Amino acid sequence: MTTYKIGYFVGSLAESSINRKLADAFVALAPESLELVEIPIKDLPLYSHDMDGDYPQVARDFKAAIESVDALLVITPEYNRGVPGGLKNAIDIASRPWGTNSFAGKPVAIAGASIGAVGTAVAQQQLRGIFGFLDTVIMGQPEAYIQLTAESFDAATGETSESLAGFLRGYLATFESFVVRHAEKPRDAYDETAA
Repeated sequence: MTTYKIGYFVGSLAESSINRKLADAFVALAPESLELVEIPIKDLPLYSHDMDGDYPQVARDFKAAIESVDALLVITPEYNRGVPGGLKNAIDIASRPWGTNSFAGKPVAIAGASIGAVGTAVAQQQLRGIFGFLDTVIMGQPEAYIQLTAESFDAATGETSESLAGFLRGYLATFESFVVRHAEKPRDAYDETAA
């Protein structure tokens, strides 16, 4: 059985984030064929093109971590109807310097949790636009706009209800199929002008 290495970002910098707990649930429920490893974003400097000529080591290590995985899972909250600043900064760092986009060709899935009914839908739509520009292959369905309630998720223990666990397992099964289809395609498979 082939095992695929899946890097995941948690879009919140807070250790107590419900999205970090959601990430833990994804890790616990992942099939054996998907090895989920966190790619942390909290220690990255704020991006400026002034650093392009001499990229900081922490940023180079971050880019290398992305390049070493077969696919990416982005798990994000929504701040003020948008992408959290720390996550957007991490994306900007990994896509630079110009011509060294670490995301190119990677399969990407996006999920997020909120206590509200909107469930991070706006942030996720913004991320779809960003990752589309960055030459990734984005999983369209199922969408994972997760509203966490006391009935579906115990914030103290990280325990998920059978209903939520079933949804997450199904999401991961679809992502597994998506990764199998896209992770090993040659780059020119997406180029309509390729002979």
